[in-house]
Amino acid sequence: MRPSPTLIALVLITAAVTVFTSVWWRDMSSLLLLMWLALAALAAADLVVSNLSGRMAIDVDLPSQGFVGHTAAFTVGIRPQQKALPQKIEIRLDLAPELVVSETRWIIPASDAGEGEVKATLDLRLTRRGQYAVNALWLKWPSRLKLLEMIARMPVGQEIAVQPDISPVLSGAIKTQILPLEAGQKDLRLRGEGSEFHQLREFASGMDPRSIDWKRSARMRSLVVREMRAERNHQIILCVDSGRLMAEQLGGFTKLDRAINAALAMCWGAGLAGDLVGFYSFDSRPRLFVPALPGRAAFARLQTVCAGLRYETQETNHTLGLTHLSGRLKRRSLIVIFSDFVDTITAELMIENIQVLARHHFVVYVALRDPMLQRLVEPEEISMDAVARSVAARQILQERRAVMEKLTRLGVLCLDSTPEALTSDLIARYIEIKSREMI
Repeated sequence: MRPSPTLIALVLITAAVTVFTSVWWRDMSSLLLLMWLALAALAAADLVVSNLSGRMAIDVDLPSQGFVGHTAAFTVGIRPQQKALPQKIEIRLDLAPELVVSETRWIIPASDAGEGEVKATLDLRLTRRGQYAVNALWLKWPSRLKLLEMIARMPVGQEIAVQPDISPVLSGAIKTQILPLEAGQKDLRLRGEGSEFHQLREFASGMDPRSIDWKRSARMRSLVVREMRAERNHQIILCVDSGRLMAEQLGGFTKLDRAINAALAMCWGAGLAGDLVGFYSFDSRPRLFVPALPGRAAFARLQTVCAGLRYETQETNHTLGLTHLSGRLKRRSLIVIFSDFVDTITAELMIENIQVLARHHFVVYVALRDPMLQRLVEPEEISMDAVARSVAARQILQERRAVMEKLTRLGVLCLDSTPEALTSDLIARYIEIKSREMI
């Protein structure tokens, strides 16, 4: 409970009247005392009436888990225990800083609500993976005479587990993107060009005569062709850098979370395409290594592993991390490296170690490009500060381009994508690699 602006204004007015009266009419002390007592009695009566009529029952509901980068609905249900609800109730939450509430919510019950329950929903933006709690719910409403602001605190003690975002998997978007590789146009283009036998088919006009299997045709007394397809059961290693640079916020949440989301989507897509998927993470030293398993079997395990991946504050040691990975791999693999760099100087060691990996494996290097840099290059208004920022942004983009071009010359497939397009771009590159049998 605390005094409302109305009560504070009345007190200030009464104080001013008291000072003015005491200076000019000294024999008015009893009247002034009576005025102060009346104000105090009015506030006390307001407090008593508000406490008696302002009792309410509160129910809260919070989902047990949510996806990073999405919102979770925290629902509050309020019903009166006596009479009706106050005219206006303000709701605030005491919660972990990783759970962001967009705005304070007000509940204004309808005039005909009566003794029914009134509900309000607050959207919590989930900015980081982990287990986070909503500790308490604070309510504030005006008293009956608007002289006081009633404040109540209700312990909540509910937690939400923030998991990597697998909504593209659940929605079927990844399956839709991979489907052409299995049964659509891309697969038809591969038949006769792949290295793995698929099936025998009856020869039809327009087919390549070189694909005719003459021995089986003679046995069956009709022309049949050997249909080939891209090789399956490739080994794919999703290599995630969890160092300091990957903890940088980009578009609302960290680069590491965006990399994990894309890695899980690719794991599911690779499972649909019949490949084996493993996982590796490193920062200042090697962290986790999950051997390659069939994609669908690996997905649940990788989801659990990625959910517990920590946000590190140490600089990434690419030499130690990538050398350790090279020693763990016994067969040629597709290695997808999610990492980042600041400039060409800090990227030198990374380039050298990726070059060593590229001698025995097919490497895809994935980096996240900040869309803000492109906006800074072409400022809307011309000023000294805008020009300085534009020059700095242009230099950063040129250095990123130089690093990507150097990696491309070494035989590395580079993907410098925006945060929103990362997952779809990565799946598209994977389909291209499978289609062209580059592994």
